[in-house]
Amino acid sequence: MGAPASIYDFSAPLLSGEQTSLSKWRGRVLLIVNTASHCGLTPQYTGLQRLHERLEWKGLTVLGFPCNQFFDQEFGTESEITRFCRENFGVTFPMFSRLKVNGRRTHPLYHHLKQHKPGILGTGMIKWNFTKFLVDRNGEPVARYAPRTKPEDLEQPIRNLL
Repeated sequence: MGAPASIYDFSAPLLSGEQTSLSKWRGRVLLIVNTASHCGLTPQYTGLQRLHERLEWKGLTVLGFPCNQFFDQEFGTESEITRFCRENFGVTFPMFSRLKVNGRRTHPLYHHLKQHKPGILGTGMIKWNFTKFLVDRNGEPVARYAPRTKPEDLEQPIRNLL
């Protein structure tokens, strides 16, 4: 089997434990974000949820991927992460189980994203929580945004793909 052709060739378990293929969102614009519940950028969940609510009907899906690789800022269990996101930020967009975005055990999805959209100076590393990848309706990564880029600043680039 060859290299994955698009985002839709990957799968990962949701926080509920259900293994889910990203092909479930084929034909939609995706905003893929590595998240953390105990980070200075955690309030970005509010902006991500607003984007999801405002643009879901037009074809956007935000996908959250908790990661504990940055100073143990996502240390809870799957049920604790689910509860935290719902109670504090009203998150309704799909949230996946914790995964690795860097290192030897990088999840294949993040290997693919970093390969197609490397960071500044071509580095493949994810530098922090809330790095964002914008993926078009064909499953192609089209942009990478820094952790400090606010979700609300992405509305126009997202609308351009919708």
